Amino acid sequence: MPALRPSPLAEQAAALIEERIRAGEWPVGGRLPGEVALAKELGVGRSTVREALRTLAAAGMVHSRQGSGVFVTSDRPSGGDWATRLRRAELAHVYEVRTMVEVQAARLAAGRRTEADLAAVDAALAARHAAGEADDAAFVDADIALHTAIVAAAHNPVLDDLFAQFAPVLREHLVALVGLFGLREGDPHQGYASHAELVRALHDGDPEAAGRVLAAELEATRSRLLSP
Repeated sequence: MPALRPSPLAEQAAALIEERIRAGEWPVGGRLPGEVALAKELGVGRSTVREALRTLAAAGMVHSRQGSGVFVTSDRPSGGDWATRLRRAELAHVYEVRTMVEVQAARLAAGRRTEADLAAVDAALAARHAAGEADDAAFVDADIALHTAIVAAAHNPVLDDLFAQFAPVLREHLVALVGLFGLREGDPHQGYASHAELVRALHDGDPEAAGRVLAAELEATRSRLLSP
């Protein structure tokens, strides 16, 4: 199996699993290897495998049966039109959907987060700050990882799937535009204060503050990216 590049791992893992399904290695109706086996084959962690499988499930290619495993339901993504539409979407449209999904996810996360969720969010915030010393691609990856952790803390698999669908498109736009517009010039940790405030709202269990802070942050970024 080809080696995976550093990032984004889940997207690459999903693509490789899809490739092997298309090749008939894992036929429709058959069961995929377990998470541990897949993680070993792909050279990634189990959390990356789970995210990849969520992406394939959202595309209608696999289905998880509780207690039985994950089974192949199609050798082609039924969500192909959706994925293609996302890839062609303008950043403004992606950000509108992102705001709708993530603001509600942040509100839910503030009320549902566990201690494990808070630890994951704290670690992601620290990693985002550390990535301020890295290049734009690494910084964007760390930023999206933080937002992914917040969405996960909402404990809503539909929100997880929606975010997993458009996160790769969002990343592609942002990596290109952050450098083009020099958004990190003068502040390599761009947006850290607002993200730290968002994480504090989650710790405080304050849904309204979490939604308000994230909505303002996303709108500020959208306006900067889309300004003439």
